[in-house]
Amino acid sequence: MPDPIESPPPGFEAGEREDAAVAACAVEPGAGVPGSEQLRELPSRLLGLTAALADRIVGAGLAGVDARKWHYAVLAVLRESGPASQAELSRRSGIYRSDMVAILNELADREYVRRDPDPSDRRRNVVTLTESGRAHLTRLDALVAELQDELLAPLDTAERAELTRLLNRVLAHHTH
Repeated sequence: MPDPIESPPPGFEAGEREDAAVAACAVEPGAGVPGSEQLRELPSRLLGLTAALADRIVGAGLAGVDARKWHYAVLAVLRESGPASQAELSRRSGIYRSDMVAILNELADREYVRRDPDPSDRRRNVVTLTESGRAHLTRLDALVAELQDELLAPLDTAERAELTRLLNRVLAHHTH
């Protein structure tokens, strides 16, 4: 099932969810953790505040090169898994099927992906990463790595790996 965090709510245009997350997040970089000691000890609250901050950092960084996190997700899935139907891309990326068409339209307009009829089922399209899309994704990989460094600046390499491992463990527990 797609992760609702990855897709904007119905009625939102691409990019509006990022704006809503930024508006809802009262944490400014460098401002410290707001709230009482009790609130600062709640992992769910810390995860929510950190997620909103991460969304802001990554969203702003990608917007600076006219990209969105959903663009990155789709391009990365295509590079990793190869051509796929729109429905399969939705499953692999965690993006709602209803949002996938608009994302693919943006990527196709920029010639980063190509949609062709599926030879085994002409009613369905197969989406393929283009060479231009592959080059764009390589540039985005470098940018996303820089943005991860910005977000995780206070952590050393081992701490980053441990954080990633723990977050994957919590997420896997609740999604499998």
